[in-house]
Amino acid sequence: MKVRISKMSMRPDDHRRKWNREEYERIALQRLQDEIAEEELGIPKQPAVKRELLKQRDYKVDLESKLGKSVVINKNTPSSQTGGYYCNVCDCVVKDSINFLDHINGTKHQRNLGMSMKIERSTLEQVKARFAMNKKKLEEKKKDYDLEQRVKELKEEEEKIKEYRKEKRKDKKRKIEEVNEDNGGASDEMAAIMGFSGFGSKKK
Repeated sequence: MKVRISKMSMRPDDHRRKWNREEYERIALQRLQDEIAEEELGIPKQPAVKRELLKQRDYKVDLESKLGKSVVINKNTPSSQTGGYYCNVCDCVVKDSINFLDHINGTKHQRNLGMSMKIERSTLEQVKARFAMNKKKLEEKKKDYDLEQRVKELKEEEEKIKEYRKEKRKDKKRKIEEVNEDNGGASDEMAAIMGFSGFGSKKK
């Protein structure tokens, strides 16, 4: 409980908050007297609520199942079926996904779940195990990447070989055509000298 002094200091430029020390001393003394009286009367103190440490969620938060859907709402519609995101732990409706995530990660929701906002302190073995797991994941990822890179390189090499063979076939065909043209020209001259129109029949 905070008690402010209503009377400000005499300086007009002093805007700092003032506290009544005598009032606080009186409240502290009253609390001490109440505790002593409870001990003398034998009234047992209420045990503090034991809360679990904060844990990681083991389920996926559904934020997209109602997207793009229309719902008819009247005054008799239960709050869980109205527009927005419904929290069944706190029995409240939140209008958008960002605020809903803030709510389920917040202190009030965690307290209603029976958890405090304190987290468990990791041991040395747990940290080592997590490092080993992350290292293994990185190695697997690297291996997958190497495999993908190798497959890609093989495909590129295959494409190059195909292009090379194609070019070779084209060159071979060109050479054959050139030889045929040279031979064709000589045979036409021979046919003209001998008085023939040609040696072969032409297809129609």
